[in-house]
Amino acid sequence: MKILVTGATGFIGNHVIEELLKQEFQVIATSRNIEKAKEKSWFEKVIYIEHDLNNVEDNLFHKFNEPDLLIHLAWNGLPNYKKLFHIETELMNQYHFIKNLVGSGLTNVNITGTCFEYGMLDGQLNEELVVNPQNPYAIAKNSLRIFLEQLQQEHSFKFKWMRLFYMYGKGQNENAILSQLQNAINKHESVFNMSLGEQIRDYLSIEEIAKNIIKVSLHNNTQGIINICSNEPIKIIDLVKKYLLDTKQTISLNLGFYPYPDYEPFSFWGDNTKLKNI
Repeated sequence: MKILVTGATGFIGNHVIEELLKQEFQVIATSRNIEKAKEKSWFEKVIYIEHDLNNVEDNLFHKFNEPDLLIHLAWNGLPNYKKLFHIETELMNQYHFIKNLVGSGLTNVNITGTCFEYGMLDGQLNEELVVNPQNPYAIAKNSLRIFLEQLQQEHSFKFKWMRLFYMYGKGQNENAILSQLQNAINKHESVFNMSLGEQIRDYLSIEEIAKNIIKVSLHNNTQGIINICSNEPIKIIDLVKKYLLDTKQTISLNLGFYPYPDYEPFSFWGDNTKLKNI
């Protein structure tokens, strides 16, 4: 089976490709910077095809060697969730990219969404809830899902939308809480500034995220929205303390230094019933 992975050099893409190779799939990897791709351990083990999502050619399905399945992870402009760029530019670039692939022959589409699509809902979030995204990134992501559901009226293709919750692990963006924590420790700083840490979230390791993305993408009897989450709510302060304990590191925590973010609810986690059934 030939699997096309977009966003290959990103945090998630890198781990998804490594896991696919472990499972002995033929991987077609794409991103917009071949030089960055050459730095990855998997580069010589995949078919790499450089491509900028902004450039839609006549037949992308043919360009990417006619893959059996797409795992679409690419999205520009992150981690700034509030940029109108997501709505004004990225949304339509993404739609035209997928539409071209489907129109030229792709029949199996798997795309990662975001838990931010649920908006400011608190508590356990399941796939049947009516969403109300509140920031440009989440609005654009949710709109892409709706556009592609409409596209299914014209083209026959399998479509799964995987809503990612929170993650941690090697290669994560430096703005993530645990990346900031480790960076402060590496710099031998005496204190780590953070919020009070009472907000509740849902975390999985990037290795588990990658395995779940692949598992869902390969599952042919399920379509639609699937939460990729743990269903194990944890306070941010407890996440930080657990990380310090697991890594046998210490640093003084300056709680309350930062306010809570205004683009996400205070307490939420995912219902992973559909994921577990898969």
